[in-house]
Amino acid sequence: MYKLIIRPILFSFDPEKIHHFIFNSIKVLFKIPGVKSLAKATHNFEDKSLEKELFGLKFKNPVGLAAGFDKDAKLFNELAAFGFGFIEIGTLTPLPQEGNPKKRMFRLPADSGLINRMGFNNGGVKEAVERLKKNNSGVIIGGNIGKNKLTPNESAVDDYVICFNELHPHVDYFVVNVSSPNTPNLRALQDKKPLTEILMRLKNLNAEKEIQRPILLKIAPDLTDLQLDDIIDIVADTKIEGIIASNTTISRENLKTSDSRIEEIGNGGLSGKPVAARSTEVIRYLSTKSNKAFPIIGVGGINTAEDAIEKLEAGADIVQVYTGFVYEGPSMIKKINKGILNKKNN
Repeated sequence: MYKLIIRPILFSFDPEKIHHFIFNSIKVLFKIPGVKSLAKATHNFEDKSLEKELFGLKFKNPVGLAAGFDKDAKLFNELAAFGFGFIEIGTLTPLPQEGNPKKRMFRLPADSGLINRMGFNNGGVKEAVERLKKNNSGVIIGGNIGKNKLTPNESAVDDYVICFNELHPHVDYFVVNVSSPNTPNLRALQDKKPLTEILMRLKNLNAEKEIQRPILLKIAPDLTDLQLDDIIDIVADTKIEGIIASNTTISRENLKTSDSRIEEIGNGGLSGKPVAARSTEVIRYLSTKSNKAFPIIGVGGINTAEDAIEKLEAGADIVQVYTGFVYEGPSMIKKINKGILNKKNN
């Protein structure tokens, strides 16, 4: 029903506008008695074999929602009803910011992809914390953190510290985002020296807390093998808990969408099916080269159970979806979990 009727209607509107419309509609619908229970009954699929323990957390299933969908922690309570094993909010920055000028999100239907140059648009970490205080979802929540656009790279660590301290009581794990292509010079923070400084500062801060939260690093799919080797070294040196592979790509290779349309869209990070193969390559490289030294969350181009299984077989421990959720609809979570369970049992 979603792909035949609902998606064509949604796709006839601007992607960002329809995103906000859907958020508001779900909020309203879930206030109707029985709607949340119905969503759970129709979309949840649970089995003990799907449970996974990673970095001290117990995930009820291995399929999560990636950061970027619920940036401001506005809908995690409702989204949890669709069967996600975990939900990552953000990217959040210390101060509110508008992000890049609109239009800044574009569909590539021929490629089952999206291009976005949102630019960490969010209401700021303090606003999100107020919503997280009302968390009754029971789902694992990750906090994806970044720096404000106007913060120079040499002061970036301070932005990450602010977000870490504000979110610490309200999330289950952290993700350090230095890999978005939509904030100027942000990806320079993936270099070994500045990245090590940020992660070590957060690890030391974490050690001072009464409860320690797992810290993960989200990396770009555009890193070379030498840069991936550096990432492996950084994980070993800083002892962070894991990697998320991968963020969006700046590559535009092998697209079915016309060159003229791609040129018209312009800059931005490409997600969805076009990044699937490279994301899997990065996962396999990190897993193999490190001898499975740390957990990996696999994300990038997952639309089906087969896509998720490919990531898991490459070395991912659990997976996340975003663009696939847009293209396939909420039923995909149940289908992926069923497919993973069938693979386990065969």
